[in-house]
Amino acid sequence: MSSILPGKRILLVIGGGIAAYKGLELIRRLRERGADVRAILTKAGEAFVTPLSVSALTGDKVYTDLFSLTDEAEMGHIEMSRDADLLVVAPATADLLAKMAQGVANDLASTTLLATDKKVLVAPAMNVRMWLHPATQRNIAQLKQDGVAFVGPNDGEMACGEYGPGRLSEPLEIVAAIERALAGPTFIPLPVSVRLDTPLLPALPLAGKHVLVTAGPTHEPIDPVRYIANRSSGKQGYAIAAAALAAGARVTLVSGPVALLAPPGVKLVPVETAREMLEAVEEALPADIAIFSAAVADWRVADAGAQKIKKGEAGTPSFSLVENPDILATIAHDAARRPSLVVGFAAETEHVVEHAKAKLARKGCDLIIANDVSPESGVMGGDRNRVHLVSARGVETWPDMDKDAVARALVAHIAKLAGA
Repeated sequence: MSSILPGKRILLVIGGGIAAYKGLELIRRLRERGADVRAILTKAGEAFVTPLSVSALTGDKVYTDLFSLTDEAEMGHIEMSRDADLLVVAPATADLLAKMAQGVANDLASTTLLATDKKVLVAPAMNVRMWLHPATQRNIAQLKQDGVAFVGPNDGEMACGEYGPGRLSEPLEIVAAIERALAGPTFIPLPVSVRLDTPLLPALPLAGKHVLVTAGPTHEPIDPVRYIANRSSGKQGYAIAAAALAAGARVTLVSGPVALLAPPGVKLVPVETAREMLEAVEEALPADIAIFSAAVADWRVADAGAQKIKKGEAGTPSFSLVENPDILATIAHDAARRPSLVVGFAAETEHVVEHAKAKLARKGCDLIIANDVSPESGVMGGDRNRVHLVSARGVETWPDMDKDAVARALVAHIAKLAGA
């Protein structure tokens, strides 16, 4: 599989901590994949790796001082922050995360991060107690809400002798996250209309809540080779899972077959068919909130072939179809196990709001997120969405946004409905 990295410009901020040595390996891995790497080394980072070693690997000078007249003349921090395709902070210490979350700009690294208009990926590394501290968790939640992407940290033994979350992700894990960040949509802040309608929420509005999310299509076998499916990519459901996690929830993601990686920290339950998805959803209960964004196939072949159906043996095959279980309606009408808030999705090609209103009444859920997937409105499975929120109180239409922005706004709306 070819890499997206050749020719990409990565600005790497190396923070302090024993994990800084992994920054050298990360540079090497990025360079061997064709990326151009420029590095900022913090004062704390210099205590663990030298500017000379970083420079030798990047093939470029290393930037360390905000007030260097030479550096500012040659490559000012504003230009540096915007010349890159992606900014990566590895290791990202608790101090760096706090500066980023609060908008502090008192050294070259924090000033550059504040001045950038590009996507930022951070790889945290710190003591387990520092990672779990409420202040750090508040900062993480704020950064995720601001659109900063995260990779890790991993669990494991630390230099201080403790064990738990806080280890820097391995260089190849960070490389994979960089490729995902570069391949994904550019972060765009929520439009003003959505921000104004979104209440001010505590940093972790869904803390203590279990959120169940379904995503992707289902594949219903015709024979061992062929199946019935749809064009769902799972991107919206995965973005919702990530946004719910950033809001402090414990998240279970039941996913049909997709070409996506689950957000770190989310419990992924992979399934293939609608019946498997229903079983996985029921096993994941109880949940406080259930968001059914999966595009479940309505029908399946009654008698799927045990062997591949060969062309020409008996003419054109015919199939008898039977309805799949209605997962949304099953859970919404289950009085004993129903989550307190049930959200469904409706992908329609015509009469979008009207069909969504009918679905809301028929399914028994609290909210339907409807979107137009007609050919005129864009291909199903794309990176953007324009949704209508349909509930008993009426219809609220949001502007066109990328799916990450839709997810963040939706989670904030759901948190309000859940009384968070």
